[in-house]
Amino acid sequence: MSEDEFKAAMARLTAGVVLVTAFDPDEGPHGEDVGMTATAFMSVSLEPPMVLVSVRDGSRMDELLERQPLWAAAVLAGDQRQTAGRFAMKGRLSDRLLFQEVPHSRGPVSGAPLVDDALAVVECRTERRVPAGDHTLVIARVLSSALPHTADGGPLTYYQGRYRGLD
Repeated sequence: MSEDEFKAAMARLTAGVVLVTAFDPDEGPHGEDVGMTATAFMSVSLEPPMVLVSVRDGSRMDELLERQPLWAAAVLAGDQRQTAGRFAMKGRLSDRLLFQEVPHSRGPVSGAPLVDDALAVVECRTERRVPAGDHTLVIARVLSSALPHTADGGPLTYYQGRYRGLD
């Protein structure tokens, strides 16, 4: 099987879209917020509450989560395509500039940015990192959760290489 065949097969799988965020206290004089769009995110356990996210080896988020265990994930709403796209771009502007345009608050548990209009947000602490090919599976305990989105509407999904609402 070729890489292209595998990518085409996986493009047929619809995935939810989350914005993974963390605060890097070691970046700059006052620290810096870091964000990454992810579609490989899932609930792992109810007792205790745990989630899993897959991050690319060597990415900024991978490096940060290796040394800083607290982070958050926001389940994006269908009208948040622009946010997902901005944090998925390769060679993008600094995350500091991207967060200036995304309404958010600071997570009281993780210190990570929490997107204001997300369908749900969870604050997490990494419990285990598992190497998996060119990615690392980050398994974390959920320390808090909230449902900040007040408008009607569904989640943002990713299917066949495009962001889509669930309409």
